[in-house]
Amino acid sequence: MASAIVRLKPGREKSVRRRHPWIFSGAIAEVEGAPSPGDVVEVHSAQGEFLARGYYNPRSQITVRVLTWDEQERIDATFWQKRLERALARRETLAQSGDTTAYRLVFAESDGLPGLIVDRYGDWLVLQSLALGIEPWKELLAELLLSLTEAKGVYERSDVDVRTHEGLPPRVGLLKGELPPEELVVYENGLAFYVDLFAGQKTGLYLDQRENRAKVALYCRDAEVLDVFSYVGGFALYAAREGARRIVEVDSSREALRAAERNMELNGFSPRDDEYLEGDAFRILRTLRDQARQFDVVILDPPKFAFSRAQVQSATRGYKDINMLGMRLVRPGGVLCTFSCSGLVSMDLFQKVLFGASVDVGREVRVLEYLHQARDHPLLLSFPEGAYLKGFICRVE
Repeated sequence: MASAIVRLKPGREKSVRRRHPWIFSGAIAEVEGAPSPGDVVEVHSAQGEFLARGYYNPRSQITVRVLTWDEQERIDATFWQKRLERALARRETLAQSGDTTAYRLVFAESDGLPGLIVDRYGDWLVLQSLALGIEPWKELLAELLLSLTEAKGVYERSDVDVRTHEGLPPRVGLLKGELPPEELVVYENGLAFYVDLFAGQKTGLYLDQRENRAKVALYCRDAEVLDVFSYVGGFALYAAREGARRIVEVDSSREALRAAERNMELNGFSPRDDEYLEGDAFRILRTLRDQARQFDVVILDPPKFAFSRAQVQSATRGYKDINMLGMRLVRPGGVLCTFSCSGLVSMDLFQKVLFGASVDVGREVRVLEYLHQARDHPLLLSFPEGAYLKGFICRVE
């Protein structure tokens, strides 16, 4: 018997029946009992029928995150172990691959574990708690993860802005096992990367672009490449392996550019006649445009521009601006590889933005490939919000 019941308004149970894991505050008629934020509650229809069970947070617009639709399934240690085992089984081919040691183990709602992210970096795991309901279970989760993966330690990187919407402060530190080294080397499709699990962006690397990096690299053979928002040089490293003639990397972080240069050295690709440009990407691209420079391949992988629906319009302006600049910098017949990781900007909307950019710069652009997040970041069909990363490889005439 649940200690509390969240009862929905009449007619608001449709999405729950279709197994969407989010229940928004506007769908709730009343809360019976006195659940504390983070407690597990039952969700009932207006008629009193059991619909689901999940964790409750009245501080968030997403008031309930559904864990199970099975009335007999209890949220206990057995539940968490089974869900983790299933998530690990979905990555079994990656786990068995000797040339890739960094990948996502748990992708939140898409793995039936709302608000939980777990990434593997060699012998260490990095955990992110993005929902209040995860907080009471973190120690158990760390124990289970160590047991199931035989990793050496679980380090927490819950230092993302989204936690503020849950009423949570940032948390960083060792959860279980051994601390990771200050600098760790991991492998991605046979390429070596230095990773800083303590302060690196995301949980250390942008693991969702692994497969896209390999696809983009195929267009970089004997090419002059411009890699914008390059971070530690993921796309550039793949391009160098494919025989790119020259690469210009652009990032706002001097530390990231230095790491990119060191990754080139780590993989034996130095010395190279490459450039590393530190500064605001928009300003640097305008400078390159004014210098009449052009490239065979331009890669644009900007950070998230839209964090809320209110920001979508300004985000599309930003995407249009950066892609207009990118298109102008592509030699006729060259390739533009462009991405958006804003979940609120759909693939269709992003394509319309690219069309508008192509019209304004007077270039004829053809889509060669549609790109998405890597397969260890799967899309659950009942949760379309999980499809956040989209990209296009385009021929620019």
